[in-house]
Amino acid sequence: MTPTILGLFVAGLALLLLGAELLVRGASRLAAALGISPLVIGLTVVAWGTGSPELAVGVKAALAGQPDLTVGNVVGSNIANILLVLGFAALIVPLKVSQRVVRLDVPLMIGASVLTLLLALDGRLGTFDGLLFVTLLIAYTWWTIRASRRERRAIVAEYEREFGTDDETPNLHDRWPLFVTYGLLVAGGLLLLVKGSDWLVEGASAIAAALGFSELTIGLTIVALGTSLPELATSAVAGMRGERDIAVGNAVGSNIFNILAVLGVTALVADGGVPVAAAAVGLDIPIMIAVAIACLPVFFAGYVIDRWNGALFIGLYAGYMAYLVMAGTRHAAVTGFGTVMLAFVIPLASLTLVLLAVQSWRKR
Repeated sequence: MTPTILGLFVAGLALLLLGAELLVRGASRLAAALGISPLVIGLTVVAWGTGSPELAVGVKAALAGQPDLTVGNVVGSNIANILLVLGFAALIVPLKVSQRVVRLDVPLMIGASVLTLLLALDGRLGTFDGLLFVTLLIAYTWWTIRASRRERRAIVAEYEREFGTDDETPNLHDRWPLFVTYGLLVAGGLLLLVKGSDWLVEGASAIAAALGFSELTIGLTIVALGTSLPELATSAVAGMRGERDIAVGNAVGSNIFNILAVLGVTALVADGGVPVAAAAVGLDIPIMIAVAIACLPVFFAGYVIDRWNGALFIGLYAGYMAYLVMAGTRHAAVTGFGTVMLAFVIPLASLTLVLLAVQSWRKR
């Protein structure tokens, strides 16, 4: 590793941590000022912001004629957001999961993942597919914000019936300086996150290319991990600050954004759409779907992601990364390692999660 690449890595990491702190602080206060729940801010504003590196990388790679990098980036980032981001955040502090996430947002994430596989069976995401994804994203964002505002109005009305009105409560016009201040915090945090992840990806991709990895492998590993670092930093800081709704909403919302926005916009701007490699259709996208489905038994288990759940997620992610690296370097042990993972580790982990969910359901 050259001093320049090492310097990029260290500087990028510092920007990520600072940007995450600013973003979480600004987003949580903006949510309170606007009367929108922190969960909705995490699912929309924070998720869109931390997902912007994936969008930038995806569009740039597609226009440069590197479609495997685009697909690998999205699929790898979605796997990392659940197994690594939520796993790491849960190790710091157990994460309370909203019922709304379990009943609406996770099923939507699963549905979008399955839709990606179905549309990619012909080996390409075309213009119509991209338009469908973008339309679904706009509808989801509009409905999420509208439902949150409607819920807040109901709570305020109930409070006023119980305790009366407060004529001294400032209106929106009186609070516009707060909106500007918190909005600047969010914007500044996003800028630092994007720049920091860009530096990390630049250095890491150079190393991976020098080692002879394929575009798809680089996208699934180095680029996906690099563009997921904003989500990792944001969710970790949110957990430490007690903003657990932002931590969970950020990861789930980013996955929805990655599919609907990154793949959608890229398919619209790329000439002829985005080709999808057979390896991605046959292995990596199904793994993305399986990881999304794995959220449900964990989330249903008391609506809490415990530390041991986080450790399990990180262990599975480490195994997946090890397999990709060995496959990319054509290591002699890759076949045996893959057999062990498929035949023993993954079934045992899946059975554990299912039994945990059944036990929790019976207790309730």
